[in-house]
Amino acid sequence: MKKILIASILLVSPLSWAQFTNFNIIKEAQVKNKGVVVSAHPLASEAGAKILKMGGNAYDAVTATQYALAVVYPQAGNIGGGGFLVGVKNNGEKFTLDYRETAPKKASRDMYIDKKGKADTDLSQNGRLAVGIPGSVAGFFATLKYCKLPMEKIIQPAIDLAEKGFAITDKEAEMLNNQREKFQKHNKSSIIFVKDAPWKAGDVLIQKDLAETLKLIQKLGAKGFYEGKTADLLVAEMKRGNGIITLEDLKNYKVAERKALEFEYKGNNVVTMPLPSSGGVLLAQMLRMSSFENLEKYQQNSTKAVQIMTEAERRAFADRAEYMGDPDFIQDKTSYLISDDYLKGRWKSFSFDKATPSAEVGKIIEQPKESMQTTHISVLDKDGNAASVTTTLNGYYGSKVLVSGAGFFLNNEMDDFSIKPGVPNMFGAVGGEANSIQPNKRMLSSMTPTILLKNGKPYMVVGTPGGTTIPTSVYQSIVNVVDFKLNANMSVNTPKFHHQWLPETITVENNFPESTISELKSKNYIIEKIKYIGKTEMIVLDENGSIHAVADGRGDDSVAVE
Repeated sequence: MKKILIASILLVSPLSWAQFTNFNIIKEAQVKNKGVVVSAHPLASEAGAKILKMGGNAYDAVTATQYALAVVYPQAGNIGGGGFLVGVKNNGEKFTLDYRETAPKKASRDMYIDKKGKADTDLSQNGRLAVGIPGSVAGFFATLKYCKLPMEKIIQPAIDLAEKGFAITDKEAEMLNNQREKFQKHNKSSIIFVKDAPWKAGDVLIQKDLAETLKLIQKLGAKGFYEGKTADLLVAEMKRGNGIITLEDLKNYKVAERKALEFEYKGNNVVTMPLPSSGGVLLAQMLRMSSFENLEKYQQNSTKAVQIMTEAERRAFADRAEYMGDPDFIQDKTSYLISDDYLKGRWKSFSFDKATPSAEVGKIIEQPKESMQTTHISVLDKDGNAASVTTTLNGYYGSKVLVSGAGFFLNNEMDDFSIKPGVPNMFGAVGGEANSIQPNKRMLSSMTPTILLKNGKPYMVVGTPGGTTIPTSVYQSIVNVVDFKLNANMSVNTPKFHHQWLPETITVENNFPESTISELKSKNYIIEKIKYIGKTEMIVLDENGSIHAVADGRGDDSVAVE
């Protein structure tokens, strides 16, 4: 196995023999006939790999990894949020699980509109009223029918991590310190994530309450979360503020099993998430529109390549705002939106001469600064089963509310609804009536877990966090490999860019080619530099059976091998 960019953490402590304080961050692995797991944290990836070694398959491993991320990556990993799973079994069966959060029964269209008719985004983003009904645990149990091992074994690595504790990294320490005031503001009692001295790398985080919550799930199944003690603690947390989730809401939550969105792209069968993920629809639109210009003729991150891709992104995101939402509540126009006739019509206004003004494809509204959250897991087992999962609390640490006595953060996914049509959410995404708030409705998402098949077999497993940058990052990852012939490492770690219709700006990473930036500016494009976009986890399987797994260099992301 090839190890690249390895970082070790070692804590000298009387209890270090029992704690997870010595681990490697492995950025790349090239193997054959072995299963691989790629996630945002080395201990979570190792938890998934451990389950593979015990005889589990990709679905056992991805579930164990999600549980582990709820412990070691609490800013996005969770049992208090939700996610999407795209799976392709080695017999060719394709399936998706939608365990996206839903609006509580007491939710209403104007619940975040103040007396002056203005949208109060603080209420939709922070505190108890921002919380949607969590779907993650239900999703894990819905995955169980595809697994080989019992949940009692799958969940055990996460229990060990919570109970024994683990050493945090520099990045984790920085995030906890940055959120200190918000944790204090939105929690009625002290929480373990706030301590007197600032957090630093190597500090051990032990989560006894979370361990007990996980043990209840281990013992009682999904009822250990949605009923009984944990449910009572969650509802009690709601009552400490203005939260509206009830015991009935929790008991009635259901996972939606949906038909995967499939389409062809240059000899590859793309299998991705349908609505209420906007990501799969956007991905299909962007890939098909860019194919009209023979993207493979150009160099990756060249001016013409970026123009083609930016203009495809612009048009797709304009459609997101108007047409997309929970398919159980709206007319699903996916087949129309990804059809060649429709997309060719959309593409007629494209020109290499200059940028297409966003006003030509939608109404201009001032946007807030975009944020980057969420987490992704890619898994491929030795038998050829593939799983691509993106899961989230929405913002970092979600609503910032920790369920007292249960030890887990609650999401702030209600902000992903259009809290007032035309008002952007925390990621700058504008929505309309299709994504308005209704009880039991799922909020629109950008999460885009994706698997590419070649000749019916998994070729690529890919996904990323990053809010509205998720679909564009997955789009770039695919064309980097398929069109620009980059290997997995180069595809993941080369500089990214993003455009989303509104605002007009193309966001680029700091190390993006200056020559391209200069030429784009001459064509009326507005450029904004930021530190990073997304954290892509990619697995590529070549025709010789060699697996190339890459964890993004932008974070603590890590590969683990069976």
